Amino acid sequence: QVQLVESGGGLVQAGGSLTLSCTASTRTFSLYSAGWFRQAPGKEREFVATISWESGSTTYYLDSVKGRFTISRDNAKNTVYLQMNDLKPEDTAVYRCALNDRAPSRLESFYDYWGQGTQVTVSS
Repeated sequence: QVQLVESGGGLVQAGGSLTLSCTASTRTFSLYSAGWFRQAPGKEREFVATISWESGSTTYYLDSVKGRFTISRDNAKNTVYLQMNDLKPEDTAVYRCALNDRAPSRLESFYDYWGQGTQVTVSS
């Protein structure tokens, strides 16, 4: 029932950067953990990053994006971000944000609310 609106996707050359934003309609945004997932054509959806509620002191990342991607949140703006640096062609996918009221998790089943998805395309 919480609506998530994403922005920031687009086309970028390999080695470039993009920052994705996901803004939620709930008045209790700070109480949710958040995550980012992605899906490329012909591939299963995979976990990318997650962040804990409130201060966001706990984060976890897909191994292949560690050191390149940073998940963060701004509770005053009801927004979670995914800063993506040193992008590679294999990062090309539809990226979706999600919220859950339990814990930061790599599992899709934890999440209650999902955004519509935004396309990220990395050219070689």
